Amino acid sequence: MTSWPTPLRIGLTGGIGSGKSTVGQMLQARGAAVIDADAIARQVTAAHGAAMPAIAQTFGPEFITADGALDRERMRVHVFSQPQAKQALEAIIHPLVAQETQRQAQEALAKGHNTLVFDVPLLVESGARWRTQVDRVLVVDCSEATQIQRVMARNGLSRETVQSIIAAQASRAQKLAAADWVIDNDDISLEDLRAHVESLPIPTT
Repeated sequence: MTSWPTPLRIGLTGGIGSGKSTVGQMLQARGAAVIDADAIARQVTAAHGAAMPAIAQTFGPEFITADGALDRERMRVHVFSQPQAKQALEAIIHPLVAQETQRQAQEALAKGHNTLVFDVPLLVESGARWRTQVDRVLVVDCSEATQIQRVMARNGLSRETVQSIIAAQASRAQKLAAADWVIDNDDISLEDLRAHVESLPIPTT
């Protein structure tokens, strides 16, 4: 029998359109607590979110929408051309995300969960910051062609836009190199995907 740390902390990641969120839902159905770092980041930059006063002070009111949220598109363009701006934004958001992630993790443990899944789209890009906080990295993998097809169908984005998003993320090879476990989600049914998730050797609640 495999001996796991208690709780087992899994870092779940994968490129856009890989099916990572679907795998997260399936892990949740197995009794894992799923903590979505991206959702927390959106929460703290939503209207009157915890990050907004510091963002307004650092970047100015032009980066705040009329309802008090982060103007994501304007900020995306800004940080793409200004690496220092990206670092400044992360210095505001990351500590708040870490704080809320920890709060949700403690809440899940108090409810008796033995497996915590941290859904982190940019886990590999974050380097040691996330890798040192999890016991296993689970990568949901598929081909770039599949990613493009799924995201174009789901979000209505152009092929060029999806390709630029993929290019800004860690490469497929980098993700696979960081993985302890890999789920291949290329051209398989939901039932087959669920079978892969069910086969993962994780403790159940």
